[in-house]
Parts: sequence; C-alpha cells; structure tokens
Amino acid sequence: MSQVLPDDASPVHDLIGIGFGPSNVAMAIALREHNNRVGRQEAITAHFFEQQPRFGWHRGMLIDDATMQVSFLKDLVTLRNPASEYSFLCYLQSKGRLIDFINGKNLFPLRVEFHDYFEWAASQVDDMVSYGHEVVGVAPVTRDGVVEYLEVTVRSGGGLEVHRARNLVIGTGLRPLMPEGVERGERVWHNSELLARVDELEGTSPSRFVVVGAGQSAAENVAYLHRRFPEAEVCAVFSRYGYSPADDSSFANRIFDPQAVDEYFAAPGDVKRRLMDYHGNTNYSVVDIDLIDDLYRQSYREKVLGTERLRFINVSRLTAVKETPTSALATVKSLVTGEESDIDADVVVFATGYSPADPTGLLGEVADRCVRDDEGRVRVERDWRIATDPALRCGIYLQGGTEHTHGITSSLLSNTAIRVGEILDSLLGRGSAPAAGETRTLADGTGSTARQ
Repeated sequence: MSQVLPDDASPVHDLIGIGFGPSNVAMAIALREHNNRVGRQEAITAHFFEQQPRFGWHRGMLIDDATMQVSFLKDLVTLRNPASEYSFLCYLQSKGRLIDFINGKNLFPLRVEFHDYFEWAASQVDDMVSYGHEVVGVAPVTRDGVVEYLEVTVRSGGGLEVHRARNLVIGTGLRPLMPEGVERGERVWHNSELLARVDELEGTSPSRFVVVGAGQSAAENVAYLHRRFPEAEVCAVFSRYGYSPADDSSFANRIFDPQAVDEYFAAPGDVKRRLMDYHGNTNYSVVDIDLIDDLYRQSYREKVLGTERLRFINVSRLTAVKETPTSALATVKSLVTGEESDIDADVVVFATGYSPADPTGLLGEVADRCVRDDEGRVRVERDWRIATDPALRCGIYLQGGTEHTHGITSSLLSNTAIRVGEILDSLLGRGSAPAAGETRTLADGTGSTARQ
C-alpha cells in the first residue's frame, strides 16, 4: 500500500481528532464557533478522521420507539453556549417540527430523532472531517530531545497518509462487551447490532429468542423482539429478581452536573469508589420505570390469556452458549439451586454492555510517555489531557475512558458540551503557536510559516 509522507514544509494542525462520534462532532462545533469569533491568524486549525463511511452513532440500537435518557437540553452545545446555532432546538426549527415538539411537553426525544440531530450537526462541519479514514498509528517528532508535534498515520482507500498535529483529541467511543469465552456469530449477537441482524431474519419464522442482561438496552431488546415477532417466545435471562429502576430523581441527577466532575476529580480514591457505589444506579444495569411497568403488564396479560410468549428467567445466569447451523443452545444456571437447563433458541442476544477502547492503543511509543496510576490506568488531568513526561509538549485529550478520574458523567452525553469547552480552553491556555520555521495550517487551509 502506498504511503504519502509529509515534507519538511508540510503544515502542522493545531489539533487532530481521532473518531467523529457525538463528542468529537461537539468538539468540531466548539472550534468552528471559536474561529468565527476570532481573526484568521488566531483561529485553531483542526481536522478529524473517522473510519466509518459516514456519521453513525449506535445505529443498531435505534429502535423506533426508544427514547433518550437525557434531556434534549443536554445536546452538543447548549450547556456551553445556549445561543448556539447548532442546538437541538435549531435542528427542530430547520426540520419544521419546533412547535410540534414543544406541544408534546417532552424533555426526552426519540433516540432516532436525536441521532438525526447528530447527523444534522455533523453535516454542518463536514469540511473538518475525513470519513473512511482510519488512524492506524501515531509517532513523535523530536527536536533536541523534546517532542514538538506528532505524526498521525491514516489509512484510506487511497493508501496511507501522514498528517502532523501539535495536539490530539481521542474520541473513539466504546467497544461491545461479550462475556468471557463467548464469541459473536450468526445466531449469537451483541445488542449493538440488533436492528441490522434482525433485518436478516425477514422471511423466516423464528420461534424463540434469548436476551441476556438486566439494563435498559436488554429491556428494550426484549420489548422490541416481542413486538417485532408476534409468534416468537422471548426469554429474558438475568441474575436479579427483576429489572431495577433507574434513579433519575432530581437530587440524584446532580451526579451528572458539571460541578460533580470537579468534585469527583478532587475526591480521594476511597470517596471516588463510594460515589460510584452510591450512584451507579443512575446509569448502570438499570431500566426506566415506565418500560419495566410495560413489560410486567404485558407478561401478566399473557398469563391471564394463556398465551405466554414473554418469559423472565430471573436469579439465573447464562453459563454457556453453543451455536449450530440451525439454533443457539443456551445453558442457564439457577443461582439458587445450581440446576442447569438448556434453552434451544433461534438467536441469543447479549445486552452485556460496552468497554472503553484503550486510549493509548494507537499511540505507539508515545504511550510510553504517558503517566499511569498504581493500577496501570492513564492519569488524566482535570482539563481531560493525559499526564505525560515533560519532554512531550503535545496535548493528548480524551473524550472517553476517564471515568476513574472524572466520574460517571465524564464520557456521557450529559457533559459533552461542557467537556469540549474545557478542552478548547485548555488548548487556548496552553497556546498553539508553531515553533520557529514551522509551517502552520490556517483555518482556510493555506499555510503560514512562523519566524524567529
């Protein structure tokens, strides 16, 4: 594969973004708004690379009646800049639905509508992103023992390209998590691929699904499959007696406030652990109470009518799954008796969550310059920048993988607008002036050489 290498006069971006999900779309918007306020010479130059061919955010989970769990006011911009033209309300106005939405008296849009908002916002800054471009490596460029900028290698259909940047912002999202020893297959799915895989079943008549998990996605999958396949049985397997309701009460929701990030960051390690224990039920393995009630009513109705298709196999866990050409055999063990039983299903869906991607996975030898804590995790400063040795002058910012330092809300949509504003402030505060003799990309794509 061919590789395009920069020459000594090639421009250096102030910032390169890896990934272009909602967090880095918000970052691009914050940069665009900043650049519109300042002169050409003071603008921050940036470009983002996204391996997907177009914008997409959990497309496999865009069930038609699923709603967001956060207020529409926690969009990509409003908490940072309420007057932004990139807000969800401006999106609604552009679509001719603003009045209709207001009349609905609802803080929580359909998930498919919020995804459309993200696509709309991304399209406003699409000149700042290259889709179909995968970042495959990062290398330091050193002068007199100091790393002054980074070379970012990107793979696309045209081969390999190398770009230069003084700072990186990594927003590569989450990775689907499967139980240890379980591999995805034709009949063993992760819920992140649900809708695409369900479409492949068109024209067939599945008789049974097994859904593993106790969180919001698991409950949504159960409800969706039960509705989509009216002849099929849907078995929900989880370790609890029932789904636990999410605590979305007003006081508990303060854990998602921007101030909570400051408090969590400053707290001692034992306090951090207690806070996670106290408020994990705001976000992890919990379900909206309305959905819980709907599922219970449906289950009871079926018992009354004698047509039970909805089964809840509680206080149990799935211990094994074996895929065959015609079925997926799930072995379920009772946590009370230890007894195991087999369920012969057409498909087993694992709604078992996600794990953050290793933020240093692409950094190569630059990762050796990142400071780690006693548990081997990267140490992240309050401004979302990885702590590095002093010889690395470049900033490496994280949009994700910071829960151990910044708390539950650190990588959620609730804090996206605030987080990108803080990263922007950090970039400005640390300065982005090029070194003497270095060519700097200007906001319009032309170059400018710094002089001594």
